[in-house]
Amino acid sequence: MEIYTRYYHAMYNTSFRIVKDRFKAEDIMQESFLTAFTKLETLNDLTLFGPWLKRIIINNSISEFNKNQKNSEVPLEDVLYKVEDDQGIEEDYHFTNVKAAQILACMKTLKDNYQIGLTLYLIEGYDYEEICEIMNISYANCRTMISRAKDSLRQKLKPLMGS
Repeated sequence: MEIYTRYYHAMYNTSFRIVKDRFKAEDIMQESFLTAFTKLETLNDLTLFGPWLKRIIINNSISEFNKNQKNSEVPLEDVLYKVEDDQGIEEDYHFTNVKAAQILACMKTLKDNYQIGLTLYLIEGYDYEEICEIMNISYANCRTMISRAKDSLRQKLKPLMGS
C-alpha cells in the first residue's frame, strides 16, 4: 500500500496526459500496478521500480490511446491539466500556473504524435532513444518529430506569450 500511495498521483497524471480521460487513466493505472506487482520478480534492481512502473504506465497508455484512435475520431476535449508539485509556492505562483496551463492547453492543439512526443520528452523526461522504443519509430524520425513539434508549439504560443 505504501508503494501504491507513493506513486499513485505521478502515475495517474502520466497516463492522463496521454489518454486524456480520467476514467481510462485510472483503469490503466490500476492495471499497470497489478502488472508490476505480479511481475515484480522479473525486476533485477528494486531501486528501479519507479522508472519501471512509469514505463509500464506509458506503454499501456499509448496502447489505449492508439486503440481509441483506430476506433473513432474524437475531438480533443478542453481539459486543463493539473500542474504537479505544489510545494515551494512563490510570489509569482499564479503567473507561473497560468503560463503552464496555457502551454499545456496549447500542446493539446498539436497533432497527436506531436502531443505524445512532447509529453514524453518535455514532461516525462525521456530521451530520444527511449521515445523511439516507446513510439516504435526510428531515431531520425523521432528527432524530426520532436523538432517539428517544438516549432509548432512555439508558433502557437507566440500570440499567447506576446513574443
